[in-house]
Amino acid sequence: MIRVAIAGGSGYVGGELLRLLLWHPEVEVVAVTSERRAGQYVAATHPNLRGWTDLRFVPLAELTPCDVLFTALPHGYAAEQIEHLCTLAPRLIDCSADFRLDDADAYREWYGREHPAPQWLGRFAYGLPEANREAIREARYVSGVGCNATAVNLALLPLVRAGLLDPARPIIADVKVGSSEGGDRASESSHHPERSHVVRSFAPTGHRHTAEVRQVLGVDAELSVTSVELVRGALATVHAWLREPLEDRQLWKAYRAAYGAEPFVRIVHEKGGNYRHPEPKILAGTNLTDVGWSVDPRTGRVVALCAIDNLMKGAAGTAVQALNLTHGWPEQTGLRLIGLHPV
Repeated sequence: MIRVAIAGGSGYVGGELLRLLLWHPEVEVVAVTSERRAGQYVAATHPNLRGWTDLRFVPLAELTPCDVLFTALPHGYAAEQIEHLCTLAPRLIDCSADFRLDDADAYREWYGREHPAPQWLGRFAYGLPEANREAIREARYVSGVGCNATAVNLALLPLVRAGLLDPARPIIADVKVGSSEGGDRASESSHHPERSHVVRSFAPTGHRHTAEVRQVLGVDAELSVTSVELVRGALATVHAWLREPLEDRQLWKAYRAAYGAEPFVRIVHEKGGNYRHPEPKILAGTNLTDVGWSVDPRTGRVVALCAIDNLMKGAAGTAVQALNLTHGWPEQTGLRLIGLHPV
């Protein structure tokens, strides 16, 4: 049994980490921090945990050493405090954006600031197991993943690995996302009368998760992100072009080669029914990913699809999957969750 703590446990990702780790058979959660809610019971902030834990939030300054530290702090905080945080545990899994990119120049370009600890960037393994499993296994420090980047990366990965895409043609990813992606702090744009029923293009160009897709897959993809009427969920609809005409069986072969042995990826490519394509609604609360595709034989355009729960496969679930990898446990440990239907 290993002792884990969560720094920054009052937000949505921190709450999901708690929900998973409290039931993880190899883990004891020993501390959860929050500056603004120090002294309060965790379940007062995360009411789904009522009756399941008596933990109270403590300030970060009172955190004592443990075996693994999860950080779910606001972007920028972990990087500014990394020299201290790494003294608290021999392994650290960071769920923020601070250590996702391995290049300080790219960080400056996409985040608009100098990285507070550039010497640490190369020490973190990018935390998407389907793309970086072996590096995660050996890592002491694992970065989080961007939820939008994860949906795009998992949509495209089979096509890129198989060399099926025309490198001279553009790759355009349209990602539709739920409101929980904005975090638990209310803003003018997330105020219910303003956010409800929207189909709001809030980042038609220049979304910072573009950098992760380019880093992981080595392709010049462009992202466009739209808020829709969901709380949880992200759906990536990625438009690309094939090198040459392909039959459906050849695409099946590429997707099975990439994902046939993956414990959390399901290939969804049916001929009929309401759920013949990936749909984030039925993945809520799970670490599952559904991927699929459609091809236009007239033009050679392939539409790669990926659905995830942004708080799970796009954040906390993947972090726990990385924990399992770093300790040699089965990847599904603590993550064997089935989605709800209807929901």
